[in-house]
Amino acid sequence: MQLSEIGEFGFIDRFSGKFSGLLQPAVHGIGDDCAIMPLDDQFEQVVTTDLLIEDIHFLKAAISPFDLGYKALAVNLSDIAAMGAQPTGSFLSIALPSDVDVEYMDEVMNGYHQLSEKYKVPLLGGDTTKSPGKIIINVCVTGKVKKGEAKLRSSAQNGDAICVTGFLGDSGAGLKVLLDGLTPDTNSKKLVSWHNKPEPAVDEGLWLGKYSGVHAMMDLSDGIASDLGHILQKSDKGAIIHLEKIPISPELQQTASDNQWDALKLALTGGEDYRLLLTIDSEKVNPIKEAYNKTFSHPLSIVGTITNKPSGEIQWKKSGKLVPLHKGGFNHFSP
Repeated sequence: MQLSEIGEFGFIDRFSGKFSGLLQPAVHGIGDDCAIMPLDDQFEQVVTTDLLIEDIHFLKAAISPFDLGYKALAVNLSDIAAMGAQPTGSFLSIALPSDVDVEYMDEVMNGYHQLSEKYKVPLLGGDTTKSPGKIIINVCVTGKVKKGEAKLRSSAQNGDAICVTGFLGDSGAGLKVLLDGLTPDTNSKKLVSWHNKPEPAVDEGLWLGKYSGVHAMMDLSDGIASDLGHILQKSDKGAIIHLEKIPISPELQQTASDNQWDALKLALTGGEDYRLLLTIDSEKVNPIKEAYNKTFSHPLSIVGTITNKPSGEIQWKKSGKLVPLHKGGFNHFSP
């Protein structure tokens, strides 16, 4: 059997259970955007880590070194945001070919520093080593959240509204612009910009984390068609998604129209949006949505409902009618 047959999460499922017996009380391990560990009398510590590998997660010729450094930290801060937590520090490990220009890496670190400074996240350490040919970047970020207030994937409740922050599909469309070698225009440049330099929803996550009516939350890294499944599996719930309510940016709509793309498919299955996917108590969602949309520029949109059963199943509806839809999102081990 090959990894491409079971995918990233099938691989994780094969070994994660073996380590659950080693967890100490009050420690939450594999299964959410971050691990959770006791910190002090008031707070818990959250920890996440992520890899960026040249030609897998980024194309060196298509992203500036500044944006690469920015993105390397951003994708990890997004996980902290999904827990409703405050980031507190980062660790950076890099494997580099010996022929990489020092000036190139200076710009990588300038981008990393700019985002670090924006959210007051100090770089606390890391490692450097030689790579046989590709740039490999690993970032670990720590954060803190009040005890018992971390937003978990397992907390969705029957009847919850399913919501997303911001537009979906821009990053996947930006990557498609690059891969297809399209001549950039105003719209497609914005899509590429979001792909190369996403903004983590740190402030949004902290804001949402203060509401008890916000139940489950995670970041959108593999596309909602895939990521929603993780919440459903952990919460033992099902879902209904109304396709006409999926928020799609004007830039994606226009670029898709110009190039005969399926904008909805990109919005559902495109990875690396780094928006937040969350469920909110149905009786509290409207006031939370109204207050959120007065506070932030990217809208909070209600796209569906959590159902009691069947567990893990997503019903896709358009204008009230069920429609078939392939559930797949980004898979690291796809051929």
